[in-house]
Amino acid sequence: MNQDLSIIELVKHASVVVQIVLVLLLAVSLASWSIIFGKAIGLKRLKGDNEEFDREFWAGRTLQELYQDASRATGPPSPQERIFAAGMREFLKLRERRVTDVVSLLEGSRRAMRASYQREMDVIEARLDFLGSVGSVSPYIGLFGTVWGIMHAFTGLSNMQQVTLATVAPGIAEALVATAIGLFAAIPAVLAYNNFSRDIDRIATHLESFIEEFSNILARNTQPAAGAEAARPATNVR
Repeated sequence: MNQDLSIIELVKHASVVVQIVLVLLLAVSLASWSIIFGKAIGLKRLKGDNEEFDREFWAGRTLQELYQDASRATGPPSPQERIFAAGMREFLKLRERRVTDVVSLLEGSRRAMRASYQREMDVIEARLDFLGSVGSVSPYIGLFGTVWGIMHAFTGLSNMQQVTLATVAPGIAEALVATAIGLFAAIPAVLAYNNFSRDIDRIATHLESFIEEFSNILARNTQPAAGAEAARPATNVR
C-alpha cells in the first residue's frame, strides 16, 4: 500500500508498449502545440497585413500606384495584396497584347486572381489537417495503450495466489496514464482546429469579397473601352 503512484513512477514501471505510446503521444502533443502557436501568430499577422492593404486600397489612390507599390514592396506582401497584384498584372499584360474586349480583360484578370487566391489559401491552411488528425486519433492511441497496459497487468496477476486492490491498482493506473496523455494531446488540438478553421473561413470570405469588388472596379474602368481605346487602369479606386 506504500507504493509510489506518481505519474513518473507509473510511467517508469509501465510496459514497453505503453511507454512507446506515451512517448508518441507526447511528441505529437509538442508538435501540435508548436503548430498552434505558429498558426496563431501567423493568422494574427496576416489579418493585420490584409487590413493595412484594405486601408491603402480604399484611401483614394490609383490602381497604378497601388500596383507599383506592390511590385516594389521589400517585405512580404499580404495575401490580399498578392491577389491584387496578380489580377492587375494579368490585366496589364492583356492590354499590352492589344486585347480590347472587355469580357476577355475581366475574365483574364479574374482567373489570375482566383489562381492566386487558391495558392494563398493552400498556404494559410497548411498543417491545419495535422491538428485535425491529432484531435481525432490521439484518444484512440491512448486507449490502445490503456487496453494493452490492462492486459499486461492482468497477465502478471495471473501467477499470483492472492490478488488484492494493492496489487491491481498500480497496473491499472499505469494503463490509464496513456488515456490521460491521449486526451491531453487531443483536446487542445481540437479546440485550436475549430478556432483556426473559423478564422480561416472569415479570411477566405474577405478575400473572395475583395476579388469581386476589384473585378467590379476594373469593369467600371474598362467599360468605355467598348467603342474606343481601353480605359487606363490608373483610375482612382473610388
